[in-house]
Amino acid sequence: MAKTMQPQELIDSAVVDPAGNKLGKVGNVYLADTTHQPEWITVKTGLFGTKESFVPLSGAHTDKDGVHVRVDKDAVSDAPRIDADGHLSPEESAQLYQHYGLPMPRTSPDGRMDDRTGDRTQGRNPAMGGADGRGRSEMDAAGKSGMDKGRRGKSGQDGMTRSEERLNVGTEQVETGHVRLRKYVITEEQQVTVPVRHEEVRIEREPIKDGQAGGEIGEAEQDVVLHAEKPVVRKETVPVERVRLRTETVTDEQTVSGKVRKEQFEVTDDEGKHRK
Repeated sequence: MAKTMQPQELIDSAVVDPAGNKLGKVGNVYLADTTHQPEWITVKTGLFGTKESFVPLSGAHTDKDGVHVRVDKDAVSDAPRIDADGHLSPEESAQLYQHYGLPMPRTSPDGRMDDRTGDRTQGRNPAMGGADGRGRSEMDAAGKSGMDKGRRGKSGQDGMTRSEERLNVGTEQVETGHVRLRKYVITEEQQVTVPVRHEEVRIEREPIKDGQAGGEIGEAEQDVVLHAEKPVVRKETVPVERVRLRTETVTDEQTVSGKVRKEQFEVTDDEGKHRK
């Protein structure tokens, strides 16, 4: 159900076009010079709401999700760029009415605005609460309060937020390769020196003293068996060591780099000069 909002309550309300697109938020409320009734609102558009476009309140109504206007998003985007300095001159007002294809309101004999679109009743916008029987002084005070609030927002108290990107560096564990332990057999030549013994014959002579009997003349022989050692090679398998694989963590340092963006403020005046 649509609800009635006072002009001062329009500030920072969402603005919605007929297709349901959100155009931005209300920055200022502009009143008609003759009737002091809400006639235009400015919508904060662009990055961080730095631009304000004028949107007509003709035929607009309010609801729980904001102010519903009769002009679409493209028309608002292409609207003439007029400084939101708190007052519209007749020329600027005519330029806006021409852009949106709306007829210029005319002043009736009793001094009130007569909008030929038929959407205003006795010079007031019924959706904005002007036809509820309140006195003009109350509407004037409400409108001026909304204007003051909008101007305070323009004075820089709201400000803008500057943001920048930062590198958030961390680590993650990734697989870098495989290591395998394999046992294989090779054949090599070994030389070992082994001491060996052998027997040799020695002739021993013992003199016989004179006068000893028993000597005979004849042939005789003696057989002696000689012995010798020779190397014998045998092989046996014996364990010599145990080998296993294990991992250990080693910490070193690596330098990483990346491009980050950050916002800067630039202030220029009407002549394009930079100001600090």
